[in-house]
Amino acid sequence: MTVTGVIIFLLIGAVAGWLAGQIMRGGGFGLIGDIVVGVIGSLIGGWLFGLLGIASGGLIGSIIAAVVGAIILIAIVRLIKRA
Repeated sequence: MTVTGVIIFLLIGAVAGWLAGQIMRGGGFGLIGDIVVGVIGSLIGGWLFGLLGIASGGLIGSIIAAVVGAIILIAIVRLIKRA
């Protein structure tokens, strides 16, 4: 992976983490937190979209998959924190 690829991956993670925080009504998690949530969310979203046979190509598709994964991650973390 090139340096440019890593930077784009981190930017997608930051955007996805921030969007997921806004959608889940918890606000953002700070820059580093948004990146971590977005990157883990992109892995979850990519895996889930692959299982469902949904193609998510391009920048917008990557962001959508990452946001969906980040929302799932936030929901799971909130369930665990409640228990």
